[in-house]
Amino acid sequence: MLNFMSYNRAMSEAPAVLRLRIQTEEPVEIDAFVGAFTSLAEEYRRDIRDNYPDADPEARILVKEVRKKCIEADLIPFVTAVAPFVAHMDQVIIVEQFVRTWGQRITSLVSGDLGDWSPKKSELKTLVDATEAIARDPNAKSTLEAVTFEDGKSQIRASFQFSTREAKDAQITIDGVYKTLEKTTGADHERVLMLFTRSDVGKATVGKRSGERVFIEEVHGKSLALMYASELAEERIKHEIREAEDNIYKKGFVVDVNVRMVGGKPSVYAVTHLHEIIDLPDEDELH
Repeated sequence: MLNFMSYNRAMSEAPAVLRLRIQTEEPVEIDAFVGAFTSLAEEYRRDIRDNYPDADPEARILVKEVRKKCIEADLIPFVTAVAPFVAHMDQVIIVEQFVRTWGQRITSLVSGDLGDWSPKKSELKTLVDATEAIARDPNAKSTLEAVTFEDGKSQIRASFQFSTREAKDAQITIDGVYKTLEKTTGADHERVLMLFTRSDVGKATVGKRSGERVFIEEVHGKSLALMYASELAEERIKHEIREAEDNIYKKGFVVDVNVRMVGGKPSVYAVTHLHEIIDLPDEDELH
């Protein structure tokens, strides 16, 4: 862990930093917290690779301050120039433009109008991680700033902020784009309620049986093996299994599924899309 002196030294060496501030009402789950920062670093590296092929991007994340209901960290981006054009001022402009591009992409996802932007699966995965912590909180905000330092004073060169409602809207758009990218065949059954009868915290390989079993009353009278046909569905369902405080067997998953047959009989449910997760009523509430 960097001490105060090394933090200040890193700040003085960086022409500009990306400052991410997450404000929440409830504690942030560790995986969502980590994802918010690592996704930003990954998107910065991708942006440099796409727009500056002669430069080698590097990004270090330093947690600046942790307060109750607020986490603030500085991502220190360095561009190692293969060509001499990436000077001090160029790096400031790169960081400033990155914040604006990031804001445009989140705004596009919130509105559902992507225009000419056709994101890849890897980009969508990054944006899911970036919005997860905010979408899961009842009243949260995420703020990204491009910050420069001069004579010991900081200056905000660009800033973008989104809220819980906007994060949820962005994830709805991401779900839709993911579904389009992964659409090889339509789902046999849409918006059916899936219940776990056997779960596993381990990562599942998309397209192969996971070792888990689920029950879908509307489709078949017995539980069947589970397969993930979507990376996004696998990630979100596995998050509930690993991280959620509630019992996974007390949750219902509203999903789209295909039914894979073996010997003419239903054998595997292939989940293509997760719509929502609901809490199941207790047995006492049913009587």
